[in-house]
Amino acid sequence: MAGRLGYDGVEVMVWTDPVSQDIEALRRLSDHHGVPILAVHAPCLLITQRVWSTDPWTKLRRAQSAAEKLGASTVVVHPPFRWQRQYAREFVEGVWRMADETDVRFAVENMYPWRYRDREMLAYAPEWDVTKDDYRHFTIDLSHTATARTSALDMLDRMGDRLGHVHLADGRGSAKDEHLVPGRGTQPCAELLDRLTRTGFDGHVVLEVNTRRAMSSAEREADLAEALEFTRRHLAADIRVPRP
Repeated sequence: MAGRLGYDGVEVMVWTDPVSQDIEALRRLSDHHGVPILAVHAPCLLITQRVWSTDPWTKLRRAQSAAEKLGASTVVVHPPFRWQRQYAREFVEGVWRMADETDVRFAVENMYPWRYRDREMLAYAPEWDVTKDDYRHFTIDLSHTATARTSALDMLDRMGDRLGHVHLADGRGSAKDEHLVPGRGTQPCAELLDRLTRTGFDGHVVLEVNTRRAMSSAEREADLAEALEFTRRHLAADIRVPRP
């Protein structure tokens, strides 16, 4: 579908799907469809706690190896969960150490507080707002800024020239991570893309759009085509737009 719609490439989310964990299978699919793999998302979700090992550093090393073998420039990683105490204590220093060993960017992604009714839980450490810690590269996710109810443009300013990767989506400030098609929520998607163009951003813009509510393959394709058109309209032609 990415190839058919004219996307420049894809980001692979490594999760419970066996194909996403199989480097040779991914390479064959990429070659077959003529769609390069430009980024690898490490398996750091709740649902992927046992994918590629239960040790988080092993996961990151395997994600780095996958990116290098697939020709991807970036590994996206979330900050640790608070209950991963030792990993959280070592995380900032450990990511710097790994970044020093490879040309692959380790781009740490902003997250959000977990909310249920009037309760809020801080699930990530050292911080869900990753700009409060010192990383070489960041990923900004606009669905996550919506869920966190924080300013995406202020976060972009704090990231500055350390912004290495973008997950473009929209949101309305729900407690759920919505990942709407850009332009369908309240996030400054167009303004952020315009700013990337003006500042010479050299990373990838990945459309991380939720299409689970699509009633058919045609509706799913229409959503992804709309997202691509929106993004290209607000970006310089030489910035690549993959999708996960």
